[in-house]
Amino acid sequence: MKHPVALALAIALSGSVAGCTDTASGKKESATSQAQSPAVATDSSNPFFAESPLPLHYPQFDKIKDSDFAPGFDRGMADQLKEVAAIVDNVEAPTFDNTILALEKSGQILNRTSTVFFSLVGVDTNDARKAIQAEYAPKLAAHRDAIALNPKLFERIQTLYDTRDSLGLDAEGVRLIERYHTDFVRAGAKLSEADKARLKTINGEQARLGTQFSQNVLAEVNDSAVVVDTKEELAGLSDEQIAAAAAAAKEKGLDGKYVIALLNTTGQPPEAQLQNRALRERLHKTSVARGSRGNKYDNTAIVSQMLKLRAEKAKMLGYPTYAAYVLADETAKTPEAVNAMLTQLAPPAVANAKREGAALQAMIDKEQAAKGEPTFQLEPWDWAYYTEKVRAEKYNFDESQLKPYLEMKNVLENGVFYAAGQLYGLSFKQRTDLPVYNPDVLVYDVFNADGSQLAIFLADMYARPSKRGGAWMNSYVDQSALTGNLPIVANHLNITKPASGPTLLTWDEVTTAFHEFGHALHGMFSNVEYPYFSGTSVPRDFVEFPSQVNEMWSDWPSVLANYAKHYQTGEPMPKALLDKVLASSKFNQGFATTEYLGAAMLDQSWHQLGADQIPAADGVMAFEAAALKANGTDYTAVPPRYRTPYFSHIMGGYAAGYYAYIWSEVLDANTVEWIKTHGGLTRANGDRFRQTLLSQGGSKDALQLFHDFTGQEPKIQPLLERRGLDVAND
Repeated sequence: MKHPVALALAIALSGSVAGCTDTASGKKESATSQAQSPAVATDSSNPFFAESPLPLHYPQFDKIKDSDFAPGFDRGMADQLKEVAAIVDNVEAPTFDNTILALEKSGQILNRTSTVFFSLVGVDTNDARKAIQAEYAPKLAAHRDAIALNPKLFERIQTLYDTRDSLGLDAEGVRLIERYHTDFVRAGAKLSEADKARLKTINGEQARLGTQFSQNVLAEVNDSAVVVDTKEELAGLSDEQIAAAAAAAKEKGLDGKYVIALLNTTGQPPEAQLQNRALRERLHKTSVARGSRGNKYDNTAIVSQMLKLRAEKAKMLGYPTYAAYVLADETAKTPEAVNAMLTQLAPPAVANAKREGAALQAMIDKEQAAKGEPTFQLEPWDWAYYTEKVRAEKYNFDESQLKPYLEMKNVLENGVFYAAGQLYGLSFKQRTDLPVYNPDVLVYDVFNADGSQLAIFLADMYARPSKRGGAWMNSYVDQSALTGNLPIVANHLNITKPASGPTLLTWDEVTTAFHEFGHALHGMFSNVEYPYFSGTSVPRDFVEFPSQVNEMWSDWPSVLANYAKHYQTGEPMPKALLDKVLASSKFNQGFATTEYLGAAMLDQSWHQLGADQIPAADGVMAFEAAALKANGTDYTAVPPRYRTPYFSHIMGGYAAGYYAYIWSEVLDANTVEWIKTHGGLTRANGDRFRQTLLSQGGSKDALQLFHDFTGQEPKIQPLLERRGLDVAND
């Protein structure tokens, strides 16, 4: 979480702070009953009413009850409004200290409550937390508006903004005033009273809809889990995967059957292994139908309402579309800049995907002919399965050969942590004395090279039914010299936990672990004065950049040699296998880029509409189809990574911002090229990256940070080369 006022300004817009789903069985009933007997907490018993006494103010997960959240929110909002009133009623002229710093220090109880609550909603929700989220989303929106739309408060900020260069502040202090001013203006501080009243209604409704959307997505994932009657139908899955499917069925009271849980992406990992084509088809069609089935979790009406409200809000604030409103505060600045990049990438990406599809079709034709059976046309549910066959033929290996060398904790400690040690001099020590919200969560102290403590890091690696899909990083405590706080950050993945035995990762899961730890490093290395700028408080289209850079160490030879060891024998991954991994790095990039661009361009298509252009619920899916066709990404065999009704990114914090991953990857590819030409994995490079970029948070302009590290303007060519996209030939 960020500083309290930034938190108040942000919470209402997203309805959730970070997250993925899964429920801890056994606690559900008591949690529900606690929520139904509200406000029993007292000052002494509610852990949010005072700073945690644990190291670095680590959350007291063992003492936090669901019944603590409502009192924490209520008192937190009330206290912050009193603090804001004291600022507004101050008869002294506005100063940096009595206005800006006072705002920075306000709302501590609300900050603590919100940070833990929205994290737990993402990692381990339950009925009680869902009810609290639904109740408090509009209340938090109203609280945010009470601050952001307070005319006397904005008058003080405006005065400081107008005189900011004559206040004797350093650059970070001046930037803090500028950012507060921008945030308040973008929140509607300059609107008429009538427009402010309408904006408050819009924000409250957006908060309600966002909460309902996210809860529907999770419910649909669980409700749509595919039930399989026989073990024979699961041919191609490993024994561990089959055992996990049997255990999942047993949990649902379906003894003797098998349940394949869904991830929130369109493509489902088992499609790469399942030999039964009919089951692959059922899995795929179940996945893409989520959120538009006409059941109680259908999200099409929510999408239509949310988009109309966003468009109305943007127009009210002086922008032609919601995309224009969002992008004005990002590094991209305009929809035209985003469109230019995406349309440059789409043709070569789709052309590459079609070439890959032709190779898959040839494999299908060859196999069917060998069996004396008629061939069939490549469909989306065939792509991953035949991709593995083509990979095996072309490179003489398949991904299953890698897994015995990729045991989860070994990857984390001897891969992810090892690279951070080599690059930045960090060391890690697991500790088991701090409470966790789930027994699978790992906790580590993180130390600088001189032995001083840098941070506490939590690793929550496994999927749970109560955990939302995807992978992400969040912060429990933000670094700030003003508060004296050191950071506590967490990474969350969704790896299927085996019923027994070791957890063996796919290569994609390995790179995801390195990616998310790049976010963690961004949070842990923060060295700023003000909470507002701490850690990952940077534009959305910049925040993915450091994490993408950190992926480069996953296959760096010395790092890989340190962790890619057989889980039973300890033997290192054979060099021949490693060489095949590296040689195939551009394999299937047409698919990967096309499915991503389909989603990114769909996001822009939705958010570049005016309010009168947005279809009703019954037109949502037709608009999606038309948009994909217009964007040139409607290659049937490669559907978008997310379809609109389960596109959680754009109903939450990445609205009009899903392009950010590819935008950031341009910076990433340039940076990786710079690091490689300057010696690769060295402390000198790590220290430079830490000092010039990772430690700066949002205290400087984002692109200036890139320039400070590389000394150059970003070029798109390194990205095209990485993804195997040859524009000249397409």
